[in-house]
Amino acid sequence: MTSNIGKQIAIICNLEDQVNVNPQIDWAVEQLKETLESKWFHVNLSNEIVEDEGTVFTVVVGNLNDNSLDPHPPVEAESIVINPVKINDNPGLVITGADSRAIVYGLLEVCDCIKHAEDPLLELENFLPVNEKPANTIRSVKRLFVNEHTDKLWFYNKDFWREYLTELATHRFNRFSLALGMGYDNGHDPDIKDFYFCFAYPFLVSVPGYNVYVEGLSIEERNKNLNMLRFIGQEANRRGIEFHLGLWTHTYEPEESPDLRYRINGVNDDNHATYCRDAIKTLLEECPEIDGLTIRVHYESGIPEPAHLFWKVVLKGVALSDRTINLDLHPKGIDDELLQVAEENGVPFTISPKFWAEHMALPYHQAAIRETELPVDPTPEAGKMIITTTSRRFTRYGYADFLKEDRNYEMFFRIWPGTQRVLLWGDPEIAAGYGRAGSFCGSKGIELMEPLSFKSRKTSETPSGRDPYIDPALRLGINDWKKYRYSYRLWGRLLYNPDANQETWQRYLRNEFAKAAEASENSLKYASKILPLITLAHMPSVANNHYWPEIYSNIFIIDTDGKPEYHCDGRHPDTFNVASPLDPELFYRIDEFTEDMMNNQKSSKISPIETAAILEDLAKSAKQNLVKANELIKDKRDPSFRRLAIDVEVQIHMGLFFANKFRAATAYAFYEKVGAKELLDKALFYYRKARDEYEKIADVTRSIYTNDITFGYVPYMRGHWTDRIEGIEEDMKRMEKQTQFIITEPSTEALERATVWLNGKSKAKEISVEHTPPLIFQRGDDVSIALQLHGTDQGKVTMKYRRVNQAEGYKSVTMERKGNEFTSTIPSSYTDSLYPLVYYFEVEDDRNEKRQYPGFENTLSNQPYFVIRQSM
Repeated sequence: MTSNIGKQIAIICNLEDQVNVNPQIDWAVEQLKETLESKWFHVNLSNEIVEDEGTVFTVVVGNLNDNSLDPHPPVEAESIVINPVKINDNPGLVITGADSRAIVYGLLEVCDCIKHAEDPLLELENFLPVNEKPANTIRSVKRLFVNEHTDKLWFYNKDFWREYLTELATHRFNRFSLALGMGYDNGHDPDIKDFYFCFAYPFLVSVPGYNVYVEGLSIEERNKNLNMLRFIGQEANRRGIEFHLGLWTHTYEPEESPDLRYRINGVNDDNHATYCRDAIKTLLEECPEIDGLTIRVHYESGIPEPAHLFWKVVLKGVALSDRTINLDLHPKGIDDELLQVAEENGVPFTISPKFWAEHMALPYHQAAIRETELPVDPTPEAGKMIITTTSRRFTRYGYADFLKEDRNYEMFFRIWPGTQRVLLWGDPEIAAGYGRAGSFCGSKGIELMEPLSFKSRKTSETPSGRDPYIDPALRLGINDWKKYRYSYRLWGRLLYNPDANQETWQRYLRNEFAKAAEASENSLKYASKILPLITLAHMPSVANNHYWPEIYSNIFIIDTDGKPEYHCDGRHPDTFNVASPLDPELFYRIDEFTEDMMNNQKSSKISPIETAAILEDLAKSAKQNLVKANELIKDKRDPSFRRLAIDVEVQIHMGLFFANKFRAATAYAFYEKVGAKELLDKALFYYRKARDEYEKIADVTRSIYTNDITFGYVPYMRGHWTDRIEGIEEDMKRMEKQTQFIITEPSTEALERATVWLNGKSKAKEISVEHTPPLIFQRGDDVSIALQLHGTDQGKVTMKYRRVNQAEGYKSVTMERKGNEFTSTIPSSYTDSLYPLVYYFEVEDDRNEKRQYPGFENTLSNQPYFVIRQSM
């Protein structure tokens, strides 16, 4: 970049524009100045435009009261406009925004372009106009402190925070949440040891009027913790990012924990609630940088249910603050009484449901929850979770019944990290899909629990620390987040604008991988669809600390005594074929599919065989692009490329493993019904292929990742891919033994039918469907729905609909046909409620083959149903 030496760029910041008189703008201008100087430019800062023959480019921040430069400044919050202009006959840019945060985004956008440009001046001179506004009001990242030994390293490191928070701001995240007390679920976990920051207050502040302290914690360390919290908040606020603190534990004395470190003294049953109330008030006073609090208000916080009286006292701590605080309630187990407590507190609040239970699936809200999550009547056996596990258990893993049109609270969704914790993720299509789904039924956005969340949770630290690599060339230490820079870039920018210009992520890839950029992007894109699809189609446990498909512990196909310790929380028995999809409305269980096939009554649900075919296609596409990337990359030993290539390869083999296991399990399910040796042989054929793919994962990762990657203390939440092969082999051997005991003669017709279905040969006839959903409906009115079919004379259409309330099932109605048009009505008696409506169609062709409409597009990133809001 020495060709830039001596070239002068002017940055003009209008100090008369009140939007620009802001420390955030000062910080962002300094970032731009430093970025330009790192490319050898000379930078001239000024508050007015002056003629200077030495200036080759000018960046104007604000409109300078000159509408000729920016005739249409943005008005919607966080909206950005960047316009190329001519200033004194030289090229320039004008950056305007509706507020200071928007201008920060604009300045950081220019920085990002310069950093990743081969010729920065040419990049500036050819800068494309930007005119964007946010699709989601809340775009948040949550980082978890869950282990004293590993997490103090980054918590106390100021350089870490400066770089990390700058990255978030660059990609337009507007909220950062630091979660304390998520290391354990204190209502469940026995033998808790690491209690650091769990009951957080006494680790941060001394509350007047209470003699509460932590055994083993010095006053100096407590003050250090508070000062670091203030520093994090200051650095976040400097970048235009809200700072939220998560208080996920409110028990002060976990049960059955004799080896607890950092016991709390001075709190008892009599002063517990009032201490928490006053501690919140004190914390907000001592740390004015805190903009919001997230509080878990069910039994996993350690407070037995019902706990309305406890929370009524505690939440007052927020109301007692002398400033506006964003109060966010984690809604698992919340009922109307607790909502009333929150409303009567007088502080506006949000609730933040989990998007896809504690995992990440495709970017739409599940059409239905698993049957084992539906509400049941309270029973004494529910014990201390009398609300959460019974009448309100459907609130645990989705939006539940919270999306009433007249709600007195805001909502956003939290994406939990159960599916993919370690492997690199990066699919712009799925990220954009989540960007569109964040505003579902008037919701405000999404909080992403970052990669490696829960690493070393439950006192599971290892000598390798938080960074999971064993290969020294790949290790990043406390900067492990840098592996996922591409992930943060996609999430932040596409939550802000799902239609963002692809240049905003491709320039990063070009800078990293040069000629291999496009192939690297596509290989990772296809690979990143694999685990979300597996999660959606097959979900033995919705809990992230029970099920981890990324490093999969084999769940047996064969139901037998002596199975390994399982991690299932759904249907019984705990076998692969019985496990429910995460969306049972749109996807088949394996045993359900084979039952319907044998009865010749297949629905439009996506079968495990169809899922296997999609997984195989994704793996094939990822492999083709990875081969191309390997051919084009200049330095195959480059750590960034190696991290990407290794993780893509793992996901390719994982996709093929599950594709073949789905086929093996389905073949075995048909064998159980038909009794044909050919079907058992087919099951073994596919199981062996699945085993071979898992062995390839072990080979790829053996010298790359540490042999004990820990997200908990139970076997299936720690370890390595190499550990899992034994479980696959054991199940396969049990299947092989069954070949000795086949004595039945199968029906020839049943065998032929099972073979055809297993091979997935039958395909629905191509039919053209047209449908325009109503824009809105009036509560208590009939809603007329019309659809047109082209390409079949005998087609049938069934409409399935329900209110946007996950506790309710679908209604089904056969639509009336007149020519190519099908019509039906959702009756007024059903629309007379507080909820929007969701519906989709089951389209049947003249060969009785059925499919869903709208179904999934090839990107797997659309909403596969329609939603109608009420007129309010």
